[in-house]
Amino acid sequence: MLQPRLQRTISQPVTVEGFGYWTGRDVRVEFRPAEAGEGIVFVRDDIGSDARVEARAEYRADVPRRTNLCFEGVEAAMVEHAMAALAGLQIDNCEVGIDQAEMPGCDGSSLTFVEALDSVETVDQNAEVAQLEITEIVRLSDGESWIEARPVVDGGYRIEFELDYPYDAVIGRQSALIEVTPERFRQEIAPCRTFILEREAEALVRQGLGSRVTPSDLLMFSDHGLVGNELRFKNECARHKALDLIGDLALTGCQIVGHIVAHRSSHKLNAALARELVTRFSTVAPLGATA
Repeated sequence: MLQPRLQRTISQPVTVEGFGYWTGRDVRVEFRPAEAGEGIVFVRDDIGSDARVEARAEYRADVPRRTNLCFEGVEAAMVEHAMAALAGLQIDNCEVGIDQAEMPGCDGSSLTFVEALDSVETVDQNAEVAQLEITEIVRLSDGESWIEARPVVDGGYRIEFELDYPYDAVIGRQSALIEVTPERFRQEIAPCRTFILEREAEALVRQGLGSRVTPSDLLMFSDHGLVGNELRFKNECARHKALDLIGDLALTGCQIVGHIVAHRSSHKLNAALARELVTRFSTVAPLGATA
């Protein structure tokens, strides 16, 4: 087993402002230091300091296209990009204060969160991070989508995502593979933006959702190609799916040791794997878990 590292938090609060993709509402986020063992906790500052929901897989609400958390009526919405930033930078304990339910979409990636967190120092804490070592293959599927956790012999954490849009050649088939370290996350995954087909965006707007979002806020694909934007990586869509997966698996509250391979996986399937991995393999209570 990989030697567990010390838990980390940030040295001082740092803020990010923006608007929610789904609601269009302005939102202010404050990342704050937290004690060892607290894990990642979202606090609804607009409601009060007791309105809290821990970032744990069992609190994921069943909503499409994003990861929302809900506990005893307290909701934090679209948390996956912030969770990916915290996990990618190996920040284990953090209080995330928000004055609306939905996190800001920023540019559709984790880059704004990473830049904010990198603007302050991290602090090692006097406790080891909970470790989750995958020792046997675990596979979950939903129709043509599947996700699999595999053991590794080198003590690393790898994410591999296979994307397949067989009827939309503008996206087509892509794959991404990353060794999840802070350096590689910053450079190769954090800048990768969420994407949507133009017809999907139009359908959401008809439902009264996403009306404030423009093609400059994410990657939007028409039948002819990318609309009003440029790719940062040739396989940016697959890399973004890897980003989402990192954020969703951070709901384990553990340092993962293993190789995760996903094929057309969804947030729902990602969270199902997170719950299964905690049940099977965690040897220490996940961060934020109560005894």
